Amino acid sequence: MKPLKRIFVVGGELTTFIGKGHPDFVWKKHPDFGKRENPTLEQYLTQAINGALEKTGVDAEAIDRGFVGNFAGELFNSQGHLGAMAVRANEKLVGKPFTRLEGACASGGLAILSAMDALHAGSDVVMAVGAEVQTTVSAREGAGYLARASHWEEERSIDEFTFPAMFARRAKHYKEAFGVTDEDIAHVTVKAYENANKNPKAHMCKVSWDLESASKPGDRNPAFLGNEDLKPHLKVSDCSQVSDGGAAVILATEEGLKKLGKKPEDCIEVLAYSQATSPLGQVKDYTVLDNTKMAADQVYADAGITPEQVQVAEVHDCFAVTELLMYEALGFAEKGRGAELARAGETSLTGKIPVNTGGGLLAFGHPVGATGVKQLLEIYRQMKGQCGDYQLAERPEIGLTANMGGDDRTTVCIALKDVR
Repeated sequence: MKPLKRIFVVGGELTTFIGKGHPDFVWKKHPDFGKRENPTLEQYLTQAINGALEKTGVDAEAIDRGFVGNFAGELFNSQGHLGAMAVRANEKLVGKPFTRLEGACASGGLAILSAMDALHAGSDVVMAVGAEVQTTVSAREGAGYLARASHWEEERSIDEFTFPAMFARRAKHYKEAFGVTDEDIAHVTVKAYENANKNPKAHMCKVSWDLESASKPGDRNPAFLGNEDLKPHLKVSDCSQVSDGGAAVILATEEGLKKLGKKPEDCIEVLAYSQATSPLGQVKDYTVLDNTKMAADQVYADAGITPEQVQVAEVHDCFAVTELLMYEALGFAEKGRGAELARAGETSLTGKIPVNTGGGLLAFGHPVGATGVKQLLEIYRQMKGQCGDYQLAERPEIGLTANMGGDDRTTVCIALKDVR
């Protein structure tokens, strides 16, 4: 929808995203194993919330409401009821209405949408926070937890690693339909890691892939699926990260900015936002993200902009092929031609439409509930020139986020504009 009143992103905080491959992540082969432990879900929530308050200079007393994005706290952390967990972060939040939202990998985006709805309903200053800790169990057990975002009865049996198999299926159909190669898809991976290597908060800030290694299976890059039909179409390098982390953002109306002593020029503005939802297990065409396209078409219409006007985008690259499909669903490329955009470098930091400038889910990381909030903050940080070594040469004025849950079953899109 097009906001009925002006809504501004005041700023926020990103924790470092960590997991295997990050030097600060403690696991059984790490030298600190047994000496210290990784942060908990509550610690990530607390760090993100208090960091957002500190970074923006907002007193917690000014927050009217809060919304928490989290997908599977009950499974990974034996912890639900996360609205009440979040207010433990700051004593001034006690008594304020905080509520958890769940929409699989779009949980963070839904927290932001709910925050904006609350601003329309009369609140002036609202917080959206997302967090996930997924490294508490083995990869196989975690794959079963994440499979809850599919239609369990109909889709769980596709493979032990359900979601990798579902997107290997998309890769198979996409390659066969349009002559796309594994090397074409690998361009997305290489870009993601190059960007993450410039980003100190990224899960894979110290890991890289070259095009040859990312294009072919090998000892470092196994094709790991059990489904023999789909196994050739997905490798480790094609997958987003199993990450822990958190993010929080503060949004306000014009009246809220006055209460905070801030000006619109300190912020970025929401032009429009949308959510589309499609039935679980009913994907009609594996070569198209049709649900994302519905959300994107709506947000473009409500914002009064075209894809050609977007100068930076944060898209849901849960797998490398998904980013190519996102290019097409968002109108950056015609159907079947997303790979051409990647090969030409048009979505790199120096391209005509930079995408996932901090590394995306592939390399920045994917703590599920935090991802949608992180996307919004990344657009804010690019527009305000705060991205350090991966800052775009020219600060973008128009940006877009696309946060997707499940096999393109829930999508949140937000169009944003810098205020100058």
